[in-house]
Amino acid sequence: MTKVKTRFAPSPTGKMHVGNLRTALYAYLIAKHAGGDFMLRIEDTDQERFQEGALDIIYRTLEHTGLIPDEGPGREKDCGPYVQSERNARGIYMKYAKQLIDQGDAYYCFCNKERLESLRTCVADKDIVVYDKHCLHLTPEEVQEKLDKGLPYVIRINMPKEGTTTFHDEIYGNITVPNAELDDMILIKSDGYPTYNFANVVDDHLMGITHVVRGNEYLSSAPKYNRLYEAFGWEVPVYVHCPLITNEEHQKLSKRSGHSSYEDLISQGFLSEAVINYVALLGWSPQENREIYSLQELVEAFDYRHMSKSPAVFDMVKLKWMNGEYIKKMEEEDFYEKALPSIKEVITKDYDLKKIASMVKTRIETYPDIKVLIDFFEEVPEYDVSMYTHKKSKTNSETSLSVLQEVLPLLESQDDYSNDALYARLSEYVKDKGYKNAFVMWPIRTAVSGKQMTPAGATEIMEVLGKEETIMRIRAAIEKLS
Repeated sequence: MTKVKTRFAPSPTGKMHVGNLRTALYAYLIAKHAGGDFMLRIEDTDQERFQEGALDIIYRTLEHTGLIPDEGPGREKDCGPYVQSERNARGIYMKYAKQLIDQGDAYYCFCNKERLESLRTCVADKDIVVYDKHCLHLTPEEVQEKLDKGLPYVIRINMPKEGTTTFHDEIYGNITVPNAELDDMILIKSDGYPTYNFANVVDDHLMGITHVVRGNEYLSSAPKYNRLYEAFGWEVPVYVHCPLITNEEHQKLSKRSGHSSYEDLISQGFLSEAVINYVALLGWSPQENREIYSLQELVEAFDYRHMSKSPAVFDMVKLKWMNGEYIKKMEEEDFYEKALPSIKEVITKDYDLKKIASMVKTRIETYPDIKVLIDFFEEVPEYDVSMYTHKKSKTNSETSLSVLQEVLPLLESQDDYSNDALYARLSEYVKDKGYKNAFVMWPIRTAVSGKQMTPAGATEIMEVLGKEETIMRIRAAIEKLS
């Protein structure tokens, strides 16, 4: 059997969209699951949309996510070069376009912009130009005369207008379209560059791609690809079209959504491993009843035949949950290193930041969540005394004031401000008074934090604050309650 070979062929036009990342991931998983090769090809034939720095984004994203190509730019093998502008400079695409012209499967088109505009029509509520094969009927002599004059031209494929074209997709099955719906698409543009569709077919064949993975927005182009394969006499690769990704409102995931690209998600505090895990589930369902997978586990489990036809909904709530699960499993030192920038955004005082990091590790879903959990360490926020009233702890403003007044001298006389020592001292007080733990700890925690929800208990917070800051906050709380 032929060794499986897939490719990721992005255009350097900006950030790595989630849909592009999924295409890269699925292409990688299909290849690696079958013991095959994964290739990177840069499709930069649309020079007008090229963005500076976009190539670096592609290379950096693949490296960060672990989707390392077996071949591609910087990893050259026999199929290079792997950048289409470089391949175009070698005349590869023009060579095959002229072969089609010689066969009668393509032709030169010299129609100017005005004439093409006159062909504009409305089809299925879309305003499009349907070419009328005007230049197909030029004689060889007329074509040569125009070429000699240096008139601008494109090269178009000669699509049949009768009958139908059928192609097979692994996810959507057999799809048949009337040939009358297939336009004579351009193969070579007037600037000498190939179109995306033409370069794709030529390169996939020359580079030995066995499985073509792409979004289902390209389903409508598949019949045109098949006509090219047929004209060249080349074997058609296996098509795997991925379902659409939508937002929670079932609209196409927009670049304006704030989380449509890999860079957006990383900047929002998501881990690369969690993003890859989540993106894998956008259109594919594992056979096992589980959702957390490492990249290697995805390679072992992935079967593209279990991909869905239905649109996949990008659920930010689920991604946050998954990211939180990954954070919980992180090594303490690794977590601290990644959490430190968020901690330093709100903490300027000389506290033990590692202890603060350990408090929040199991309580956050993304790194920015840290800031709202720990901002009270810097300064007690304004709060209402009603916060001291807690039914479960059976506390209110009056009882809390009494407790704080009684524990203040104990805390002032306490030298060891470690968590264990503080807890032992307060537990002794609780026992002597015959109180419940929460009856004492609720008002203390409220006094030192000014918050109903904190990432740790009262004594853990006091250990970080230290004696001086703790005493100052307890006194301020007494004054507030008084």
